[in-house]
Amino acid sequence: MSTLEPPVVYECDARGVVTLTLNRPQACNALSEAMLTALQAALDRVAGDPAARVVVIRAEGRAFCAGHDLKEMRAEPSGDYYAELFAQCGRVMLSIQHLPVPVIAQVQGIATAAGCQLVAQCDLAVAARTARFSVSGVNLGLFCSTPAVALSRNLSRKAAFEMLVTGDFISADEALEKGLVNQVVDATELDAAVSALAAKIVAKPAVALALGKQLFYRQLETGIAAAYDDAARTMACNMMDAAALEGVQAFIDKRPPNW
Repeated sequence: MSTLEPPVVYECDARGVVTLTLNRPQACNALSEAMLTALQAALDRVAGDPAARVVVIRAEGRAFCAGHDLKEMRAEPSGDYYAELFAQCGRVMLSIQHLPVPVIAQVQGIATAAGCQLVAQCDLAVAARTARFSVSGVNLGLFCSTPAVALSRNLSRKAAFEMLVTGDFISADEALEKGLVNQVVDATELDAAVSALAAKIVAKPAVALALGKQLFYRQLETGIAAAYDDAARTMACNMMDAAALEGVQAFIDKRPPNW
């Protein structure tokens, strides 16, 4: 990649599938300040585009994302700088969750530290069988505290903690078993598998997905009684939408819905 090429490439097809490509292959797509800024801008663009229906985050090169740019971090060793850097990364991760559309990580290579965090933060993940995952900061004396937030919300506590305290790599098949990814396919089938998953999503009404995604994450942070109250209100709101009314009527009429 030349210095003139963007760190994140934004593409949107006729279906409303937005593809965000991490474009620093020579740096293993490390999350430099420029990469984080570009990724935030791309996510903000998606949030403001009513035509967007699903987001795919993929990467150029052999690595999906090697986490934070350690050379950049080491060049400015100050507490204020590190606090802002990790806060910036946190804002990017929360933006993924706050988007009204599902976000799929397409993982073709290694995803380490904050790169593994990025996979965990996405709503869905499809990995090539050759992909590997780790939160390896502990090997450098730095516990992966911010990746722990996303990791502990996807894996079982013991599985997440084991990855965090050992820094060991896990295979794509182990990631599937532990709940970090949804599918594992051969590398040659990765594009097709992600495209098929995106196609299933765009076939559903956007309003139902937006309401459902918001509720899904909101209820996880509340007690069960409050979660049921919130879910009931959300379903009632969803049921009054034209798409749901048409879907129910189509089921009754034994015909495909006209969305």
